[in-house]
Amino acid sequence: MSIAEASPGEPGYWSGQMQAVARRRDQTCFMRIYDHFAPRVRLYLRGLGVRDAVAEELAQEALLRLWQRADSYDADRSTLSTWLFRIARNLHIDRLRRENQWIAVDLEPALDVETETDNPAFSSAESFAAHADLNERIERLSAIQARLIRMSYFEAKSHQQIADELGMPLGTVKSSIRRAFLRLQSGVQEAA
Repeated sequence: MSIAEASPGEPGYWSGQMQAVARRRDQTCFMRIYDHFAPRVRLYLRGLGVRDAVAEELAQEALLRLWQRADSYDADRSTLSTWLFRIARNLHIDRLRRENQWIAVDLEPALDVETETDNPAFSSAESFAAHADLNERIERLSAIQARLIRMSYFEAKSHQQIADELGMPLGTVKSSIRRAFLRLQSGVQEAA
């Protein structure tokens, strides 16, 4: 069956379209990919909190990268949608970094929380209040930041374990945890 006869629901359809783009620079196949995935990429980016106009721009840039790097797509490693959404996410992260909203800090030392064994004057009531306050501040974080903090500090998972479990790049996990930690830390300083 030729590429033209296959339908988008069939296994391998999109990888076949990509092969045509990579091998022959087939514009018709590229337009099929564009028409199908552009709205989905925009929706995905909007779900990450990207404004509509920026989501449109990033979606177009992601599809342009797909065209430019079609020969680097490997159907054995991922589906076309996974590959394309990863490109879009990376473009979004790069944009955040360029806009100076990216804060890089050293996480050492980690959360410095006194416990009852460290200081006998630290009563169980104070411990409960501190724990409740911490939980409240964690709830004010974005959903992903709260999840990363819980996985890292309460479930004692390494950054690599978190990255593997969530399917996120290791650098993204580390920087997201750093930003979440800074937000938690600023809340403690304001309360003091």
